[in-house]
Amino acid sequence: MSDIHNIVVLTGAGVSAESGLGTFRGPGGLWEGQRIEDICTPEALARNRDLVLDFYDQRRAALSTVKPNAAHEALARLDRECRGELLIVTQNVDDLHERAGTKRLLHMHGELMSALCEQCGARAGYGGSMRDGTECGACGTKDVLRPDIVFFGEMPYQMELIDQVLSRADLFLSIGTSGAVYPAAGFVRSARHHGAHTLELNLDPSEGSYFFHESRMGPASALVPAWVDEVLAAQ
Repeated sequence: MSDIHNIVVLTGAGVSAESGLGTFRGPGGLWEGQRIEDICTPEALARNRDLVLDFYDQRRAALSTVKPNAAHEALARLDRECRGELLIVTQNVDDLHERAGTKRLLHMHGELMSALCEQCGARAGYGGSMRDGTECGACGTKDVLRPDIVFFGEMPYQMELIDQVLSRADLFLSIGTSGAVYPAAGFVRSARHHGAHTLELNLDPSEGSYFFHESRMGPASALVPAWVDEVLAAQ
């Protein structure tokens, strides 16, 4: 551990699930009788805007009922105390990492608490409903705000930056991910290609477990604090 200076951490739904926040698809992968994959697309937004906005309005409201857990808190401690390069890349769109205090953070799939203007491209923090005549604070146009979320079929945010940090990482850590969603599922292979040690912390082996040098199975709220203690003790 003493030779670890550049760390990239990927977090997935398993981190926030322990806070009581359901995984994205939920049981059966349905919402209001619709497949999630049919709701969260640009085509769905054009076809039935209110349905899509209501889906995300409800998810945004649910954030007030949950709080960061021990895994979020441990990663925030790592962020504060790690003297090397660190980037925490999350697939989650909730704000639990921020609420725990993490600063070196990148939301590759967007953020629930942010709105994107389809007219001018402006982004801004947003906590209410996006229905019923909402107006863009930048251009003043009404009914053009959408969730600042990467829909199915859209490119995740800041992929060039992620590729750059993976290329110089000494350690790549994946926490609470399925290993089934690309491009994030390919990060472990990219990191290994560039010489990083790779570690998976998960409740169960992910679909890509065999790409990791090491896997530790168990709840993130137990595994992540223990791992952070190891890293910081070795500094």
